Amino acid sequence: MNVLFVVIFLIIFAFVLIAVAVGLRFLETRRKQEVKQVLSVIETGAPPSTHTVELLGSPEEEPSPVARFLSQFHFYRAWKYRLEGAGVQGSPEFLLLLGVILAVVGALLGWRLHFLVFQTFSTIAGAVVGFFLPFFIIEYKRRRRLAEFEAQFPEALDFIARAVRAGHALSVGLELLSQEAPEPVRTEFRRLFHQLNLGASLEQALNDLVKRVPLVDVRFFASTVLLQRETGGNLAEILMKLSSVIRERFRLKGQVRALSAHGRITAVVITAVPVLLIVGLSIVAPDYLGSMARDPHGRMMILGAILGQISGYIVMRWIVDIKV
Repeated sequence: MNVLFVVIFLIIFAFVLIAVAVGLRFLETRRKQEVKQVLSVIETGAPPSTHTVELLGSPEEEPSPVARFLSQFHFYRAWKYRLEGAGVQGSPEFLLLLGVILAVVGALLGWRLHFLVFQTFSTIAGAVVGFFLPFFIIEYKRRRRLAEFEAQFPEALDFIARAVRAGHALSVGLELLSQEAPEPVRTEFRRLFHQLNLGASLEQALNDLVKRVPLVDVRFFASTVLLQRETGGNLAEILMKLSSVIRERFRLKGQVRALSAHGRITAVVITAVPVLLIVGLSIVAPDYLGSMARDPHGRMMILGAILGQISGYIVMRWIVDIKV
């Protein structure tokens, strides 16, 4: 049985390596095609109306059957913007493929290790964790990138306001910002400027920015620019006031996080203490919990304790997660 498990694991590991290599090769080829398409549009002066749907997209490139099928679902479109918001070069279908591969690996590990005491529960839990692991990583990277963007956004608004006050057009201010700003503001506003430069309407470019960066501050910025375009007014002064409001909200958010830090630390400590206690008892007195794990009722109690710890941590994090 051990030899069979090792053989299956090596086959799956080889399949994962091959899939990653093929995916990276596909992404590199697609990136080169996108660059060639943009250069051809600039050189030939082709009508830009066919290039307003997707930044740097290649309308001549035929999507795969899997992509055409998945594009019918909201999940595909939402995660396409989430990948862009996380700064990850990839596609939702590749993320799904990676999740399926990791689900198989997790199911095999759960079936072998019994980390939730029962083999069935361990296999199901391993498959679920393996499938959602890539999505959790992307979401974590996206949240970190959004936090960095939120911290840099007031300075970006001040930069655009100064450029407009100096007599430049909004597009020139966006271009200067895309060259001078730090990451990730530079990348997002470069995409915004390139969309406008390739012929996209200001409304569509700002809507795409809101989808990639779903922050309240960015929605305010998009609404402000579009409203000023229709009704008129001093755009520089409006952006400066918006920057001041965002800074004040950001300061209030910092105060709330400082006040709720005790609750977050408490959630971590309460969750970690039983785990550390079990590890310590397993080292000092292995038979203390061994007899409980061998008893059917004891295994049910252990499984209930694990589920209780996970659900308790989620509830405590939900309580201290105060939206500002």
